[in-house]
Amino acid sequence: MKIFGIAGYSGSGKTTLLEKLIPLFTARGLTVSLVKHAHHTFDVDQPGKDSFRHRHAGCSEVLVTSSRRWALMHELRGAPEPALHDLIKHIAPCDLLLVEGYKHEPIPKLEVYRSVVGESLLHPKDPHIVAIASDQHVDTALPQFHLDDAVQIANFIARHVAQ
Repeated sequence: MKIFGIAGYSGSGKTTLLEKLIPLFTARGLTVSLVKHAHHTFDVDQPGKDSFRHRHAGCSEVLVTSSRRWALMHELRGAPEPALHDLIKHIAPCDLLLVEGYKHEPIPKLEVYRSVVGESLLHPKDPHIVAIASDQHVDTALPQFHLDDAVQIANFIARHVAQ
């Protein structure tokens, strides 16, 4: 399983870029999965639903299944957040695992950068950033792409993970 990260600050366009990249990879016949690091308050469950009620009653894990999908929710209940490498063990085998967020993980990453977000570049402080996608030119020797050039970004990622 090849792993490649998309990193940047909130509002930089990571999710929008991934929405464009994933169909390009699947059109190449690749199976693609994704791990997304979210803010600590996120919830995938809806108040009032049985699974929500079971989880709030104290279940450590609730698995919801249907003829179309299944989802496993695991409550940490005060335990530390698992490391990325531990979470990856729960992902079914795939050709390409994309990782959104996890800015500080030692995996190859594309930095998504917009100056209007008001944050500094992660690169060059992060040696695992191998390219940058931005809406403007960035002073770097790394390969860089315009945020809207999903085809060239997908080509770069495919070449990089094939090495």
